[in-house]
Amino acid sequence: MSTEPNKKPITVLIVDDDDFFRDLLGEMFAALGVTQVLNAANGNDGLKLLKSHPQPIDFLVCDVFMPDMDGIEFLNNLSARKYTGGIVMASGVDLEMLDLARTIADANGLRLLGSLTKPVMADQLQQALDAYYALAG
Repeated sequence: MSTEPNKKPITVLIVDDDDFFRDLLGEMFAALGVTQVLNAANGNDGLKLLKSHPQPIDFLVCDVFMPDMDGIEFLNNLSARKYTGGIVMASGVDLEMLDLARTIADANGLRLLGSLTKPVMADQLQQALDAYYALAG
């Protein structure tokens, strides 16, 4: 299933320390019709891309557990920067941390569109993209 042709192209950022996961998600997004996918190996690099990319980053997927800056700290930084795009958190380990991420996002007015457990399935990504498009109008 791909995104509908009448929906505006979006820019997606994948923030995860696992090279394989970033590549796999990038391929899954491409199969769903997303043509602009950026990658960051950690939260610090993700924040740099958010600041330096010439167009706004509409949607991001962030791992909960990463070295240097974990996903929870990354969410706090997104809040401080007043990030308005869609956010999906991912974890292969800890469902409680995904719940904590949702609590933090909600408390800070972030648009957390979902929480994914690894391995991620294409239909889960499609649901998150559909939620983004529904909110973006």
